[in-house]
Amino acid sequence: MFHRWSSSPQQDQDTESKIKELKGAIGPLSGRNLMYCTDDCLKRYLEARNWNVDKSKKMLEDTLRWRSTYKPEEIRWHEVAMEGETGKLYRASFHDRQGRTVLILRPGMQNTTSMENQMRHFVYLLENAILNLPPGQEQTAWLIDFTGWSLTNNVPLKSARETINILQNHYPERLAIAFLYDPPRIFEAFWKIVKYFLDNKTFQKVKFVYPKNKDSVELMKSYFDEENLPKELGGKSTMNYNHEEFSRLMVQDDLKCAAFWGSNDTLLNHIGNGHSAA
Repeated sequence: MFHRWSSSPQQDQDTESKIKELKGAIGPLSGRNLMYCTDDCLKRYLEARNWNVDKSKKMLEDTLRWRSTYKPEEIRWHEVAMEGETGKLYRASFHDRQGRTVLILRPGMQNTTSMENQMRHFVYLLENAILNLPPGQEQTAWLIDFTGWSLTNNVPLKSARETINILQNHYPERLAIAFLYDPPRIFEAFWKIVKYFLDNKTFQKVKFVYPKNKDSVELMKSYFDEENLPKELGGKSTMNYNHEEFSRLMVQDDLKCAAFWGSNDTLLNHIGNGHSAA
């Protein structure tokens, strides 16, 4: 149903050659590292480092070390559910026109102060978005809704920097596009600082959308069906975030995640008995 970009036979051959070279540079893998390092995964790391095998190898090895200690695939909804009570970050019930999973971020709905918990919630939703990608699709789309945003409830600069760090260094090429919808004028001062944390590739994927700017609105609509977009984002959908419903969905996804990564029976039983419910 969804197609990936087309490429020439020569490009495909060059890509396969680079992937093979990176595989050889990394050496033998086992367990979850082997599951993680698919050909598509290696391709993303190569793209993130402009097909430089040495730089891609370092980036991937840094991620494997991070995953071995942070264990993002083992975070469960019951651990981060409190962070999601206001719907400040959640997976949308719709995909974009390319079939990509959509994450909706609402920074004005911040409800906690622990950066550690906020990052675990962010990583959990990133992993969940990836888990729900259709076959042949590697990237996600973000919609950032500034309703209720102000300097008083603004995401701290330290948190913004860590979010960008995790995304760029450990989830390379997972972001296809990010639309910042109708940010207030005062956000510009915050953005002037934040944008310096972004590498050029990520920076190019961030698009500002203003309701009175026809070109920016049309660009966003070229990625999303207007019927799916919430009213707050210029669409026609009146569906609101429901924490209880979303929690039930996440508990089911925790089972999918545990089965995919081969989590132990204790963890599966813990989820299956309903202990992951918010």
